[in-house]
Amino acid sequence: MTGRRSASASAVIRVVLDEGAIARSTIARRTGLSAAAVTGHVAELMRRGFLTELPEVAGAVGRPFVPVDLDTGRFVVCGAHVAVDHLTVGLLDLRGKVLAQHETPHHGAEPAVQAAQIAELLDDLLVGHAPERTPLGLGVATGGWVDESSGTVVEHGLLGWHGVPLRDLLTEVTGLDVRVDGHSRALIHAERLLGQPRARRSVVQLFTGNVVDAAFATGDTVHHGPRSAAGAVAHLRVDDSEEPCRCGRSGCLEATVSERTVARKAVEARIVEKPIFADVLRLAASGNKSAVALFHERARIIGQAAALLFDVLNPEILIVLDQSVRDVEGCLSTIRDEVSQRSWVCQDAEKNVAASSFPGTELATAGAAVMLNALYGDPLFTNLANAS
Repeated sequence: MTGRRSASASAVIRVVLDEGAIARSTIARRTGLSAAAVTGHVAELMRRGFLTELPEVAGAVGRPFVPVDLDTGRFVVCGAHVAVDHLTVGLLDLRGKVLAQHETPHHGAEPAVQAAQIAELLDDLLVGHAPERTPLGLGVATGGWVDESSGTVVEHGLLGWHGVPLRDLLTEVTGLDVRVDGHSRALIHAERLLGQPRARRSVVQLFTGNVVDAAFATGDTVHHGPRSAAGAVAHLRVDDSEEPCRCGRSGCLEATVSERTVARKAVEARIVEKPIFADVLRLAASGNKSAVALFHERARIIGQAAALLFDVLNPEILIVLDQSVRDVEGCLSTIRDEVSQRSWVCQDAEKNVAASSFPGTELATAGAAVMLNALYGDPLFTNLANAS
């Protein structure tokens, strides 16, 4: 009975997330629940502070009704993303709107140091941008091998992390309910909740930064695999690459397309003087031909991996999160062209290969989506409900 009640409450709040201000009778039609069940769940969700009633409005046949909507002014969801060189923290409302975000280099790879820095950054954001709101919790996303169930970073080679209890570390320093997941899975949650509707049928998320990984979902299930190790595509072999990899082999996807590799190649090609990826990206975004060519070649290789994932998993949509896709003209087209040429099953790459729905806020949204997914999956019996 408890599980059924949770699932029904989840269905109710998800409809409100999707539709906005909505009548209880419409919620009943959308969910298949009885009017009495919807009334009970709405009352409980209002009591917990997740829903609010709006002023009465006239119905289609003149009969007035009182719509309900998400209460986006009471709570704030904290998000953090741990990258190889920097941290991103953000505050989002219940609709996933980014209220504030901040990106900064981290003080070092030591997990306790990064946890303390995240706590300090969040305190500053909360005081500066949401002093009257109640934090629901902290969602954290990072690359590498992340065991979501225990909140442990099993392995993050570029940070040198092995068996890091990140959830426990952050719970201790923030006092918040903390959830941790891999960033590709987190981005799938974000897309399904807030972004691409087609992602709810089936989706592959391909993340390419310094870390390269992927995630896959079908229906309501994001695939984790044993110890949440699914999506490890960093060491896929790609064509036309002899780039040495930390695994001891050469030609691996991550080693070939990582941001550090791009920055190094830009120095070798005398495009920039120092191996700083942001500088290379800025040049390409402004139209520098040599920098653009470097990113287009990288996009071609990313397209190889995307085509392979398409043929293995046959998703409704494949989403690529990469800064060059967002900022450099032609990169997404190059990826789509490569998928069209190489994939046996993708019939329309223009339609089925897409960029992230969250340009400019991808990392903050990824972190917060871990917590938002917990809320919308179980609004009654998670620790989140106790925040009210």
